Amino acid sequence: MGIFKKYTNRMVWLSMSVFAALFMGCSSSDSSGATAASAVAPTVISTVPDNNATAVPDNRKITATFSTAMDAATLTASTFTLADDDGAVTGSVAYYGKIAVFTPDTNLTAGLHTATITTGAKNLAGTALAANYVWTFTVGGAQDTTAPDVNATTPLNLATGVAINRNITATFNEHMDPADINTTTFTLTTAAGAQVAGVVSYIGTTATFNPTVDLNISEDYNATITNSVKDLAGNAMLVNYVWTFQTGTVVAAGPDPVNLGTAINYAILAQTGVSTVPNSVVTGNVGVSPAARGALTGWDLTYDVTDTYATSTQVVAPFKLYASDLVGGTTSADLSTAVLNMQAAYTDAAGRTATSAATTNVGSGTLTSLTLAPGVYEWGSAVTIPTDLTFTGTATDVWILKVAGTLNMAANQEVILGGGALAKNIFWQVSGAVTIGAGTEFKGIVLGQTAITMGNLSTIEGRLLAQTAVTLDQTTVTQPAP
Repeated sequence: MGIFKKYTNRMVWLSMSVFAALFMGCSSSDSSGATAASAVAPTVISTVPDNNATAVPDNRKITATFSTAMDAATLTASTFTLADDDGAVTGSVAYYGKIAVFTPDTNLTAGLHTATITTGAKNLAGTALAANYVWTFTVGGAQDTTAPDVNATTPLNLATGVAINRNITATFNEHMDPADINTTTFTLTTAAGAQVAGVVSYIGTTATFNPTVDLNISEDYNATITNSVKDLAGNAMLVNYVWTFQTGTVVAAGPDPVNLGTAINYAILAQTGVSTVPNSVVTGNVGVSPAARGALTGWDLTYDVTDTYATSTQVVAPFKLYASDLVGGTTSADLSTAVLNMQAAYTDAAGRTATSAATTNVGSGTLTSLTLAPGVYEWGSAVTIPTDLTFTGTATDVWILKVAGTLNMAANQEVILGGGALAKNIFWQVSGAVTIGAGTEFKGIVLGQTAITMGNLSTIEGRLLAQTAVTLDQTTVTQPAP
């Protein structure tokens, strides 16, 4: 929340968190703390278009999102370049927050394009990328002329009892131009019309309003995104987007939750496939995109006569299975947006900063019989969980666990929630493969950049959101309550 008041309000909580980390098993082997973290080489964590994307419209800007804040002076037309079959594509480069934007001087030509971020790009500590970052995409789609829109917010419209120290967010149905996301286009006012001071940022597909001070207790607020915001093709929203909410009395601990956008409509969402060894039991929708229905394997599917969805005895009614080649209901376009929001949620979580040195490299990556207080935890390599793992906090507290390598939890273990902690508020952002052992009871929202594998007779209260595939083996998946 607010930069100054939030710091003051949370001093006691942070002290308690450090105490809990030290005396409940959460020790850190990294004594260098945040200072050393600045010397870590920055990375590119997402791009628009994606690597190997096809049918890219010719009238879009190109963006790269970094793992940390960068030195804007090092992001220029020399360090962020674009080329097609005929050679260099001319354009200009700008930098906003953690996003670099390449704006071509003219519409792109059809064919293969190669974008490059060179090692001349450096973070604020002067540390350069470890190597050039290169990705390719193919231009050839119809021009993007579709107006963007907001498809999810936190708090929800008409929400009550909202914690007074939380940020306000809006998630879009496509990538937006970060140049347009600012305190003029994203505002917060009281019901009486008083302007709330704050800082606005944008990452993934989510804009965030961070009030300078905590909001008033039991107050009505109106949040507005104006129709002057535009997507990367220059299309503006058709109308202002306005939502209202009322605060309560609660001061929540931990970071702000990760906004899942429309990915929240799925218990399982993957890009390349979702397979099951029967009989799994899934309470929630299952989706796969851009892969087609053939990527849903082991489900013994029954297709609706309208070909809008499929059902399975392994998916609890009224929930359904969807794929990119099914139409109507949850359409391929809806699935594309959900996948986009899933990717953006991963990017958002990856960009969060560890709460303190005590939450960096906890247990050197081996989490043995630990109890974790709310906060942002970060590991620079693989994480293994050989024993039960406990999260203790209230129903409004949040945990984000950032894993730069693989995540493995041993067989027949359990993630335990204490003190009212909720599975929906635990976010696992994992760059490597996720493997949950046989018979293990897992909890939380898994945002996996690669594969997620659930062992035989394992269970999860949460969501499995993978940028590749999800594999179940007689697994029980239960999406958390809203």
